[in-house]
Amino acid sequence: MTELNIGDIAPDFTLPTDQGFDMTLSDFRGQKVVLYFYPKDDTPGCTKESCNFNDALPAFEALNTQILGISKCGVEKHKKFSEKYALSFPLFSDKRGTVCEDYGTWVEKSMYGRKYMGIERSTFVIDEEGKIEHIWRRVKVPNHVDAVKSALEG
Repeated sequence: MTELNIGDIAPDFTLPTDQGFDMTLSDFRGQKVVLYFYPKDDTPGCTKESCNFNDALPAFEALNTQILGISKCGVEKHKKFSEKYALSFPLFSDKRGTVCEDYGTWVEKSMYGRKYMGIERSTFVIDEEGKIEHIWRRVKVPNHVDAVKSALEG
């Protein structure tokens, strides 16, 4: 796995979404994209992060920016999660984890001394041409959405 850096072309992908059809990252060319990777639907941190992005959607739309969430959860789980919290942006299902690997978010984690593989909460801002403009790794949920918004506002 190669480490992605600011200025790199964001790896393109096509994945199923909670909206019932496949979507492709490059379909969003011409606008900025906030692509956030999160560990699991309907867990406290992931719910808060997703709801924070959803609440800030009007501000992101005013900046011509699309929000996209991605995790390894399946489409049905995404659909339930999205409906439960009335999320207004697509959630991509990366069940095989290939996109997580392409973005370097599938990492070894540790909890209570036990090591396991999981998604590192990460966010990428991708510009109108498909280049990575900002990267946040090991994201802490509080104030994260504000930090992303501030970065987009320049």
